[in-house]
Amino acid sequence: MLKLNAFILLAGFISLVSCQQNNVEMYALRLKPGMDLKQEMAQFVETNQLQSASVSTCVGSLRELIIRPANQKELLHLKGHYEIVSLTGTFADHGKNNHIHISVSDSTGNTIGGHLVDGNIIYTTAEIVLLNNKDLNFTRVVDPETTFYELEVVGN
Repeated sequence: MLKLNAFILLAGFISLVSCQQNNVEMYALRLKPGMDLKQEMAQFVETNQLQSASVSTCVGSLRELIIRPANQKELLHLKGHYEIVSLTGTFADHGKNNHIHISVSDSTGNTIGGHLVDGNIIYTTAEIVLLNNKDLNFTRVVDPETTFYELEVVGN
């Protein structure tokens, strides 16, 4: 039996969350040309009622990129052909509140990344693996220190 351990560093302390293999679900999906990357993943999480989904891996390409760069209010909107080189994040509240980052590269290898928002349109494909731990529940609550909605992990 596989035992998974996740370490979370909080204010200098490490907390351990353990789960058994049979409590972790894995979903592999492929998005097709013209689909919206964020909307489709969120819809999948909501439809399947995944309470602690996270992106394990993703490869693919975009023809339209819309991100919010670090510490910026304005969105960056680019059209062209971009390879997805990284996609990571969590889906809280059954897909309604998400925190996802993306990195893409252009035809010259230049890479850019930021917060994924709606409007990222698939060019050829997006092959995605999502994980869901049935023993955890992800939600987002306002953190008094950051004033942002931050992840709160609750055991079932």
